[in-house]
Amino acid sequence: MPQRDLYIDRLRSVMTVLVILHHTAITYGAPGGWFWTELKPSGAPSSLLLTLFVTTNQAYFMGFFFLLAGYFTPASLERKGYARFIGDRFLRLGLPLLAFGLVLGPLTAAIVNYAEGDGFWIVFSVLWQRRQFINGPLWFAEALLIFSLGYCAWRAVFGAKLSPSLTPADRTPRPVPAARWWLLTAFGVGLAALAIRQFVLVGVNIFGLQLAYFAAYIFLFAAGIAAWRSDWLRQLNWKNARVAIVVGILVWPLMPVAGLVAARIYGPGKANFLGGLTWPAILYALWEPFVAWGFIAAWLLFSRARMNRPSAFWEWMNRRAYAVYILHPPVLVSIALLLHGWPAPALAKCAVVGALACTATWLVSDPFVRLPGVRRIV
Repeated sequence: MPQRDLYIDRLRSVMTVLVILHHTAITYGAPGGWFWTELKPSGAPSSLLLTLFVTTNQAYFMGFFFLLAGYFTPASLERKGYARFIGDRFLRLGLPLLAFGLVLGPLTAAIVNYAEGDGFWIVFSVLWQRRQFINGPLWFAEALLIFSLGYCAWRAVFGAKLSPSLTPADRTPRPVPAARWWLLTAFGVGLAALAIRQFVLVGVNIFGLQLAYFAAYIFLFAAGIAAWRSDWLRQLNWKNARVAIVVGILVWPLMPVAGLVAARIYGPGKANFLGGLTWPAILYALWEPFVAWGFIAAWLLFSRARMNRPSAFWEWMNRRAYAVYILHPPVLVSIALLLHGWPAPALAKCAVVGALACTATWLVSDPFVRLPGVRRIV
């Protein structure tokens, strides 16, 4: 890989760490769906801080994954052709999704069940009887598989003939979009999210997917494809990202302020940020993409400047990041349950459990990437 692209893999490792910390925060008082929570969301300062953390993460980090996935999609399709590309997507995305739904997801739920004094194997029995499939964080693989198939269909109908010999040098560089397009697309994605949330509220799963967030995910996947074709990541600089970053920083405090105001008006926990046409829901839908565009641009510029040098440590981390994403739920839940009796403040437990979970999951993932069959998948 060219040296200038090393930072992209490192960004995926950093975002994977944030995924683990995100789920750790939910364990100790932030809102969100997770296998086990020790503390429920409340008005406690620790819960409010963790809520701000996960709300900020949710605004951009999974969308960032889709942007990076979209960035690598065109070259992969050009090189492999439709049949091999689709087969590879089912191998790399479909098999981990099945493995999690049939084994790792029920295993994580069974660990919680056992810790609460119930039977370990009863979870597998109940899930089988109800024909339930737990996709957990592998909803990302499910969505990315759908997006990849959609891109193949679009390319087959509207695109030019595939060119297996196409290289990054053959791309047609185009200027990075002007600041007004960053702002207009953020506003448009916010309106699209608001429209979706009139029918599907935040937190509601449809086939294991939270469609309330998908306006940004679809747009960022498409933006990643365009970024590869137009060579935007190489051209991105402070000058053409400045407005998006500054706006993202200025907009970010609006959500915690809105949370405090809404609590005073409606009462703690009673304001509706999840959907409909209440002012909190409108603000939340529009707030997310403006924060996302700014944070993503800032991460890209920072990591390219500071994280783009060869490093054996980062190479080791990056090679295991996908396996870590798949395997972290049972590891994180097990560590949190083992420390359940530790009488420490919520923020301290969150920090310690998060650090232990990151370390342990990378170590657990190490042998998997060495197995001849499994290494092709993860």
